[in-house]
Order: sequence, then C-alpha cells, then structure tokens
Amino acid sequence: MVKIRLKRMGTTKRPVYRLVVADSRSPRDGRFIEAIGFYDPLPNPAVVRIDEEKVRVWMKRGARPSDSARSLLVQQGILAGTQRRTAPAPAAAAKEIPAPAAEPAPAADEPAADAPSAGADAAS
Repeated sequence: MVKIRLKRMGTTKRPVYRLVVADSRSPRDGRFIEAIGFYDPLPNPAVVRIDEEKVRVWMKRGARPSDSARSLLVQQGILAGTQRRTAPAPAAAAKEIPAPAAEPAPAADEPAADAPSAGADAAS
C-alpha cells in the first residue's frame, strides 16, 4: 500500500519534515517515491508548503495519508476535516425509551388493604 507520510530531516532538536509518498513497507526516513511537500514546525507560525495537485493525484491512485499527514492536509484545506468512525456515538445509547412509571408501593407502616390486620387474628 502507498502512504503519504512525513519524513524527518534536519539535525538533532531541529526537525524539518518532508511530506512524501512512500511504500508502507519502507522505513520512515528511507526510500520514497516522490516528495510532495515540506513542513517546518519551529518558526511561529510553522512553515507548510504542499503541492496540492500532487496530493490529489496520489490520493486518486489510492495513497492513504498517515494521521500526522492527514492533520497537515486538513489544516491546509486540501482535505475535508472528517472524523473517523471508530465506535458508535454515545448519544445513540442515551436515546433509550424511558420505562413507564410504576405505581408506588404501599409504605411499610401502612397495612395492605387485602391483608387482615394482626389485631383481628388475636381477637378471634
């Protein structure tokens, strides 16, 4: 499978990344097919340059972006910001139909209407 992902470059504690198209079996900083962008996170604001046409061509060919590459593409407006569906929404579970209210049980100190009283047994 072909992936769009970040390749780390630069020196120690000064990272610079290239957005590359690579085979998913290749190492992170290893062989790649084509470089399609650049990302420098250190300046404020970060420098991002991505060739939108190349991204669209590779996506049509079946390339899948990694999570970090996807967030960069969404941030730049190249991809729509869709959420991944991993589990059902908790709101669906909250929409259960409430059970009908049951009649309140008689209080413990009140005798039941159909039960004989204790005094009646003693009088007989």
